[in-house]
Amino acid sequence: MSCVKLKEVVEKMRLVTLTPQIDISRRNVYQTEVNRPALELTGYFDHFAAGRIQIIGLVEHSYIDQMDDEDKRRVFRQLFSLDVPAVIFTRDLPPDQVILEAALEAGMPMFLTSQATSPFMAEMIRWLNVRLAPSISIHGVLVDVYGIGLLLTGDSGVGKSEAALELIKRGHRLISDDVVEIRKVSEVTLIGTAPEITKHFIELRGIGIIDVKTLFGVSSVRESQSIDLEIHLEEWDKNREYDRMGMEENYSEYLGNKVVCHRVPVRPGRNVAIICESAAANHRQKLMGYNAAQELYMRVQKNLMRMQKQDDEEET
Repeated sequence: MSCVKLKEVVEKMRLVTLTPQIDISRRNVYQTEVNRPALELTGYFDHFAAGRIQIIGLVEHSYIDQMDDEDKRRVFRQLFSLDVPAVIFTRDLPPDQVILEAALEAGMPMFLTSQATSPFMAEMIRWLNVRLAPSISIHGVLVDVYGIGLLLTGDSGVGKSEAALELIKRGHRLISDDVVEIRKVSEVTLIGTAPEITKHFIELRGIGIIDVKTLFGVSSVRESQSIDLEIHLEEWDKNREYDRMGMEENYSEYLGNKVVCHRVPVRPGRNVAIICESAAANHRQKLMGYNAAQELYMRVQKNLMRMQKQDDEEET
């Protein structure tokens, strides 16, 4: 089961710890949702969403201020006894001493943020959705070309890294070489990243390992990118029929999401980098509503109709 360390959440969301005595190095977050306790503050814990980070906003804080110390102690002891990763107070509204003592007694980490509650929750849920999304690792290269996430796949040695290097030289950006980690963040979006150990590196046969960020600058790399288009490179096969019109889209599937896929044959004399660049630009044009193949088809149809009309007029 995917998880993210609570320490990473604290660093990402820039939280201030209210319980520095409590060790959070072994605490993990497993759920993408967060929870604002409401009825729980009255002592009703049936169907409580345990396992979620608890958020205390202005409304909850105002209600807590009206409670007497004994009720606070009773409610929060019960809350802290459940499987809660952490409790976060927003709007710089800190808990009182009674709640802090109950947290220290239960070993429950508590944090503070100056952000408003709703924007803070939205950002945390978005980030947790990305970090805890279902993921797989595949063999390939991911490059950002004109804002299109271009995934290069194919057998080892077919020229994926070399094509990526040429694209980088032409001003595009590398996300990952050799291994691409794909996360499904929604039913329509796949995000690709590089493993931490190989980030910003490319392996070229005959040359070795090169550091793209060092050689070409920080503008030549990026941390992550949505996967919008796949180019599958394969050795040229003269007996195989390749798509020459592009009227119908072919797809690959990753984690249940479909990605437009073009099979591109490779042989001496074909500049794979320019082909990939053109494919990305053409895909972007299609997203903007223009399809060159359909335009050509319409022109051919109009020309045939005009010729047919001329033949009919000559016969009459």
